Amino acid sequence: MNIDFELLAKKMIGQTVPKPSSGTLSGHAAGEPFDKLVYKFLKEQLPQNTFRQYEFLNELFLANPQVQNYNERVKLIGTPTISYLLSRGKEPTNKWKPDKLFEEKQNDTADIVVSDKDFIHIIDVKTRNMSKNAQAPNIISASKLAGACSVMLDNNDFDSFDINYIQVDWILEDKNLVCTNITKADLFKSNPEKLYINWASAMQIQFHVNELNQNYNGDKKNWAKEYLYHFTQEATKRSKYMINEYVIPYEKYTKSVV
Repeated sequence: MNIDFELLAKKMIGQTVPKPSSGTLSGHAAGEPFDKLVYKFLKEQLPQNTFRQYEFLNELFLANPQVQNYNERVKLIGTPTISYLLSRGKEPTNKWKPDKLFEEKQNDTADIVVSDKDFIHIIDVKTRNMSKNAQAPNIISASKLAGACSVMLDNNDFDSFDINYIQVDWILEDKNLVCTNITKADLFKSNPEKLYINWASAMQIQFHVNELNQNYNGDKKNWAKEYLYHFTQEATKRSKYMINEYVIPYEKYTKSVV
């Protein structure tokens, strides 16, 4: 099953959403309406396979009422890496009940999940105000991605999912935001050693989707190894900086502390 991103672009370009009533033209307030539009069009394209992340989990658990503990529920989600990326954590998963369904969370890994039997498409939607030269958005926690890569390698789990980012470009016209372009990028086709980690912003990987290179020719196994090398090298540099900047200058004052 293939997602027709070209068809999605044709449907999205020219679509409008109302200017946020708060007047804020950045972040969640501007992005959410376009995110919901992308979801609507993908749902029309693949109605039986397309979910919000919380919907995907709710449907799985509702369809398997006999499964009532964390370990077994996590197995329902998919392979170890898919479970790692999409599960809600031990306590919320244990507490889930048919009358206590999951709701959407801003920090969900996926905005949209497209499920195709034994394969999961994880899709995250980003928006960009084309009238401003804004900082690249937060994409995913560098630490979470490192964890996913280690799970992939530990379980030889490379062919069960992909991670795609969709960027909706928009401009303001009167009282509406108008979609002017759509860009799609596959995380695993980018060069992992070029991913920028903003350590000061909750260790988030940041990029504009339309600027993400798509020329990586290796497989996912090599991608995971190369990303982990990049992540650990950057973490080492960061730790050395923190020690030099915030430990060494003050160590002399702590000698007498018991």
